[in-house]
Amino acid sequence: MIDSLLKKDIIPDVLLRFGVRQITKRRINRVDKMNVAEKVKFLMNFITERSEGPIAINTEDANEQHYEMPSQFFDLVLGQHKKYSCAYWEDGDTLDDAESRMLQLVCQRAGVADGQKILELGCGWGAFCLYAAERFPNSHVTAISNSNNQRLYIEKVAKLKGIKNLQVITCDINDLELTEKFDRIVSIEMFEHMRNYHALFNKSAGFLNDEGKLFVHVFCHRELSFTYEVKSKSDWMAKYFFTGGTMPSRDLFHFFNHDLRISQQWAINGNHYSKTLEAWLKKMDRQKNVVIPILEEREGVTESLKWWSYWRIFFLACSEFFSINGGNEYFVVHYLFEKNHN
Repeated sequence: MIDSLLKKDIIPDVLLRFGVRQITKRRINRVDKMNVAEKVKFLMNFITERSEGPIAINTEDANEQHYEMPSQFFDLVLGQHKKYSCAYWEDGDTLDDAESRMLQLVCQRAGVADGQKILELGCGWGAFCLYAAERFPNSHVTAISNSNNQRLYIEKVAKLKGIKNLQVITCDINDLELTEKFDRIVSIEMFEHMRNYHALFNKSAGFLNDEGKLFVHVFCHRELSFTYEVKSKSDWMAKYFFTGGTMPSRDLFHFFNHDLRISQQWAINGNHYSKTLEAWLKKMDRQKNVVIPILEEREGVTESLKWWSYWRIFFLACSEFFSINGGNEYFVVHYLFEKNHN
């Protein structure tokens, strides 16, 4: 019933926002009602599950849902850096300002410097790898994406900018093998799509030289980790936008310290992500007459309105999600890892 109404784009935003907040609060209440023994048992089971099986599952679903969308759609919706992840806002910032501010912050916290060999895992539309390659011309940046569409886009932009110190590789993280050792690995909102963290950190450690460091930017919940799975018709987000995805807890990665250990950790209030999503939604709404033909080309004329509505709801719902409880319930965490030599 709800899905059929969503497809028609007839539910007012105020009702959509109210519904999202109610669903989110119910999940929070379920967490808060768990006693300490239940929470610890849930955590231990989750850690065990995240130490088995392939590094990533549903990789083709993630591609289809996000990364093989026409680049023109993201040109219209995202900022100038095409950063498809949380930006960092200060008073008076535009989306472009906030994108740049987060990229600067990532470079600062990761300790990125000129002359380094830098690897980006999950490069998206090239926001970080293009930024780093341009600002650190004596470095060499290798960027990994599971999307051929993204690789072609980044290579096109790099050519236009005259960037020659950037290589983009299309590869599933499960199959990634590199002989080169790196000074820095940067990953921005990719670990949420992963499943076996033990294997992922082991593989990442193998790509680092002895003094190398891994910087990870993820969104998270303050306390509980969970998986996005399609169990019922109400699991709309998991079905259409985040199949097989993970919501890690703030401290989940502290339990995967066999090969790498956390040397520093920072938190960024969820309102920064809410503002980012609202900016995307505003740009999308403002350019509906251009966005709809792009969706028609990808989804077909009869399905374009449905996907227009779905993308709007995705941005809107995530905005409400990150703003709840003052941005202190769901938010972004930065981690800096170094090799565990013990």
